[in-house]
Amino acid sequence: MAGQGSGGNVIAAICSFFIPGLGQLVQGRIMAALFFFVVTAVSYALGATVILFFMWFVGAIFHLWAIIDAARFRGVD
Repeated sequence: MAGQGSGGNVIAAICSFFIPGLGQLVQGRIMAALFFFVVTAVSYALGATVILFFMWFVGAIFHLWAIIDAARFRGVD
């Protein structure tokens, strides 16, 4: 990636918008991609239950974090 604000980061952020962690995977950050996907998916799944409805909010926060993280990634210089 060329750096923050580059076209690659925009594409990665768009990917993370649709599937959390996909943008990090596009950038080659496998562990970050796995973290964002699993935490967001589990939070949304728990939020689908009536008992843990508040987990939708936690999932949304991690989803937004995944998008912002993909957009602001600078890479190794």
